[in-house]
Amino acid sequence: MPEFATDRAPAEPSELFLAWLTDAVEAGVPDPHAMTLSTVDEAGDPDARVLILKDVGPEGFRFAGHAASPKGIQLTGTPRAALTFYWAEFGRQVRVRGAVRPAPADRSAADFLARSPTARAEALLGRQSRYLVDPDVGERALRDSLARIEAEPGLVEPAWTLYTVQPDVVEFWQAAATRVHIRLRYEKEGAGWQRRPLW
Repeated sequence: MPEFATDRAPAEPSELFLAWLTDAVEAGVPDPHAMTLSTVDEAGDPDARVLILKDVGPEGFRFAGHAASPKGIQLTGTPRAALTFYWAEFGRQVRVRGAVRPAPADRSAADFLARSPTARAEALLGRQSRYLVDPDVGERALRDSLARIEAEPGLVEPAWTLYTVQPDVVEFWQAAATRVHIRLRYEKEGAGWQRRPLW
């Protein structure tokens, strides 16, 4: 397992995260930017799914989704979320928790247009997580939606949203062969971050 010298960790958690993500990319880890997004519904029940990280920087961690999907509805009701990244090959995980803010419409539109035609066609349907009674109906709807995309390449689903998790806590977890794992938590305090090792 890699060494993790917490006393030499950078001041910003995004810098350490990008270093760990780069290690995973360079090592050929499958889907290194995959993450679990955890939200809560109106009853307070937790919900989780795996998404792709779009971007990360000092302002936060970005992902995208349809505002009318379960995650979009949950984020409207409770605009806070947790993200979990796990790279088994390195024995590393990163946990992020914070407020979620939607991006301006133009940035969400740019993200939508950068997606594949099939992904855009699916999003235009706006039926994520609804019951699919007849697969043939689903296939026809997707074909019709793809035809719309081909006819109007600049068509944007207005409910498509780029979200940013603005973290107040970021925890880095490095496994060790001894099972005495190394954990470092960044906690937002004012304009900066405090770094604290954990048991």
